[in-house]
Amino acid sequence: MIKTNYHTHTTYCDGVNTAEEMIQTAIEKHFSILGFSSHSIYPFASDWHIAPRETEAYTEEIRSLAEKYRSKITVLCGFEADYIPGLSVPSKKQYEKFRPDYLIGSVHYLVTKKGNFTVDESAEGVKNGVDVFFKGNARKAVCEYFYAQREMLLHGDFEIWGHPDLFRKRNGILKLFNESESWYRSELKATARAAKKAGVIAEINTGAISRGAMDDVYPSQEFLRLLADQNVPVTVSSDAHNAESLDCAFERAYSSAKKAGYTETAYLDEACTIRFQKL
Repeated sequence: MIKTNYHTHTTYCDGVNTAEEMIQTAIEKHFSILGFSSHSIYPFASDWHIAPRETEAYTEEIRSLAEKYRSKITVLCGFEADYIPGLSVPSKKQYEKFRPDYLIGSVHYLVTKKGNFTVDESAEGVKNGVDVFFKGNARKAVCEYFYAQREMLLHGDFEIWGHPDLFRKRNGILKLFNESESWYRSELKATARAAKKAGVIAEINTGAISRGAMDDVYPSQEFLRLLADQNVPVTVSSDAHNAESLDCAFERAYSSAKKAGYTETAYLDEACTIRFQKL
């Protein structure tokens, strides 16, 4: 199989290693294609997003490195663009001046009239966000999260859908909701249908495993099965924030895909054309 990863972070946002260090390790690990996806809500930023003033330098460096290592690996330049209602939509128009090869569309934030929080933070932070902004009503928070996912899929313009059920990340500790309940499964079904209509590639993300936050991939096995039923293509990515985790738990991700009914995975080639390969 061609070994690829499109979800890669560096010191430009909240990653540990430089872009060149990530490339060198990817070559050592026999990757064929490595895509960079700095966190972005351009033209805004938080402390874990790329600073707007550094965005052009980021794209220039990635393209320079792509040329430097062309004979050894294909390097692509993208963004993990946040969907934040009223502020940021992952779309090619939003990033057109930087000519990204691709975009990952992700939902990290839950936004309310009283404020917002990210479902990707610590267990304590997520619990506090649900308590403060949803009065402890986790079901309401989860439904709002998947509504945001569907809105992003409807209004966004991106190739890869990032960690589709990120809200699960701290649920093993917090036990805020039961994934087997009918209301939760209804949210998954509706979101899978939205993904099909959007024509995106869903990523099987191993980042929670590498960071010890959850002993599972995103999406869950149930969600993967529903995505397979809708013929939504999948790709495996590590959401790497350091070089060593570039291929963390890939075999486990492939196994999850097979179990859900997938017989092939999707990848973006050098021209960012969608290709498929057998599992």
